[in-house]
Amino acid sequence: MTTTEKQLGKIGIPIFDSTIASMKGYKRQEVRRGPQFGVDVSLVDLPGGISMAMTSDPLSLIPSLGLEASAWLSVHLMANDMATTGHAPMYGQFVLNLPTSLTKEDFKQYWSYIHRFCVDIGVAITGGHTGFVEHQNSTISGGGTFVAIAPKGTMRNSTDAREGDVLLVTKQFAISSTAILAMSFPQTVQNKVGTELYQLACNSFYQTSSLKDALTAVENNEHVDDVSDMHDVTEGGVLGAIYELANASHNGVVIDSDKLPVSPVQDEICKIFGLDYRYCVGAGSMVIACREAAAQRIIHRLKTVSISCVEVGRLTNISSGIKLIEQGFEKELTYYEDDPYWAAFYHACERGWK
Repeated sequence: MTTTEKQLGKIGIPIFDSTIASMKGYKRQEVRRGPQFGVDVSLVDLPGGISMAMTSDPLSLIPSLGLEASAWLSVHLMANDMATTGHAPMYGQFVLNLPTSLTKEDFKQYWSYIHRFCVDIGVAITGGHTGFVEHQNSTISGGGTFVAIAPKGTMRNSTDAREGDVLLVTKQFAISSTAILAMSFPQTVQNKVGTELYQLACNSFYQTSSLKDALTAVENNEHVDDVSDMHDVTEGGVLGAIYELANASHNGVVIDSDKLPVSPVQDEICKIFGLDYRYCVGAGSMVIACREAAAQRIIHRLKTVSISCVEVGRLTNISSGIKLIEQGFEKELTYYEDDPYWAAFYHACERGWK
């Protein structure tokens, strides 16, 4: 079986609906938002008008990126999910299944980076499990969970977007996928697009946090009502994120492809690997649904902290479907269950790209 025939990345809607959606363990009334496709944060209502938000993600240990960058992804991809509530994460659990090839000194260094990045965003590490596993050759070294607690009415929910909401997108497309591809295959990328563009792609790696985007959008929860919903851009790219947001909130959507933000850096790197930047892993960007009256306020707040933000479409009645306008023509938006980034990465490895 080739890599293109394998199930790569997150499971799709059919598998989710036939398994997890109908088998969610013991039913507890206080669980306000449990597992749902396109929803990255669970909400549990606690006594005293408080809600607890939880999100989990894989942890990264990618040799081609190094220990510091891998730790950054491990912390910030979870933080990006939590950011969609309008709050920063507060507590973290980490489960590490480390390869035996990793030395104890390397582990200490990796963990020091995890610690530092958690300190930077205010996360207390509360526990987990750490061990070394024979034949563990994956770039996924385990999993983690972040938790936040806040007054119930201040937690944004991935199902709260409404018909008529404007859709905003911060930064550019495919930031994380193109940065990782450039850092993983430096010789190939430099040969094809030059050293300057290669370096710009690598430098964009640390733009893969969207925590500041989300907290600025709600002005650190002082204007939480300006935002209906947020969805960070991960697998499936910005179009996948918008599709998931519309699906979770039971809305239709119309997106203008010409308004979607892309930089020459991400565009050129995607061309090397035969990728459509609109559908690639794009950690660092945030999709924001808001009422039309609030859109310019949010864009202005983000601009004051040097985060670009543009309007790309709006939510419609669910009966209208999920539409993409390209070159003046409206068509159904295609949703890809497999993010093309994964296949592109493995194909590059198979070709011996350096």
